[in-house]
Amino acid sequence: MKKFEIHKRLREESSVQDILKIIIKENNLEGGIDNLDVRAAWRSVLGPGVSNYTNEVFLKRGVLYVALASPIVREELSYGKSRIIALLNDSLNKEVVQDIIFR
Repeated sequence: MKKFEIHKRLREESSVQDILKIIIKENNLEGGIDNLDVRAAWRSVLGPGVSNYTNEVFLKRGVLYVALASPIVREELSYGKSRIIALLNDSLNKEVVQDIIFR
């Protein structure tokens, strides 16, 4: 199992944000961070009404899987799937979600 690598001392001055980006990229942590970000975006974009019916949200290879407790909510959300994808990606400031599967 690969251990986290410690980045060698940088020659130039760098901000903490830049150093964290390097560490995240070198250790392939982007997927996990995107998964956390998309969960938070789901709650903020769709609000507490839909969040109360949401059991699980996870991102895998650009597909957002959402488990919902109500078939009625699932049906309603499926009509606005492309709009939800656009709102989530806009909230994340990058194209993370390509498709959504409601369960």
